[in-house]
Amino acid sequence: MSLLEVLESEWADPSPAIRLASLRRALSGRIVFTTSFGIEDQALTHFIAEGELDIDVVTLDTGRLFPETHDVWDATERRYGLRIRAYHPECSELEALNEHHGVNGFYSSVDARHACCNVRKVRPLARALDGAAAWVTGLRASQSAHRQANCLLEWDEARDLVKANPLLDWTRETIVDFHARNTIPLNALHARGFPSIGCAPCTRAIEPGEDERAGRWWWEQSSKECGLHVGPEGRFVRANQSGGELK
Repeated sequence: MSLLEVLESEWADPSPAIRLASLRRALSGRIVFTTSFGIEDQALTHFIAEGELDIDVVTLDTGRLFPETHDVWDATERRYGLRIRAYHPECSELEALNEHHGVNGFYSSVDARHACCNVRKVRPLARALDGAAAWVTGLRASQSAHRQANCLLEWDEARDLVKANPLLDWTRETIVDFHARNTIPLNALHARGFPSIGCAPCTRAIEPGEDERAGRWWWEQSSKECGLHVGPEGRFVRANQSGGELK
């Protein structure tokens, strides 16, 4: 029986706490949650810490994060009494990137921006997930049209692990209400019109009525993704929902 079949009935419950606990029970291997300290990821950190779940909480420190992101990072560690492990770009790769494209070369072309995201995010993510049995993300379907076809549980064939999206069916309003009812550190940029927060040079506040991720790489006509959740062609990596054996 596949892992996804084992979890199917329990993940019908809308509680992320129940979903995460069932994932932890079903797997014997390492589970990794990658946080960018946005409002969704802060809720998941809360569920993991309050449930005392054996799930590694890690982040990708690109070297271009907002000061406000570092502030909420520190506040989160103090609030929950945990240490969030950071994965950084390799120094030699970063030096080569800047030598080739320049310090802000990502503005010049989509290819240059993808190269930057690859060095600063995609390759550190690969190290963070090396040997893991599952990857927990804060993806929500309503964040963008491109994310609406994702599944709560997916089999990431390229990484040979389960990709779990326990907040996928939550709305922005549900997330905001959850934060209001719990003492969870929140990135100050959310109150300044930043619903989605990434690297400082590549993120702006959005205008009323814009897509939640419109502020990411706003100068591009793209899918507004960095490469963590998409393949080389820019499309989301879709799961084989029947795949994935228990590990």
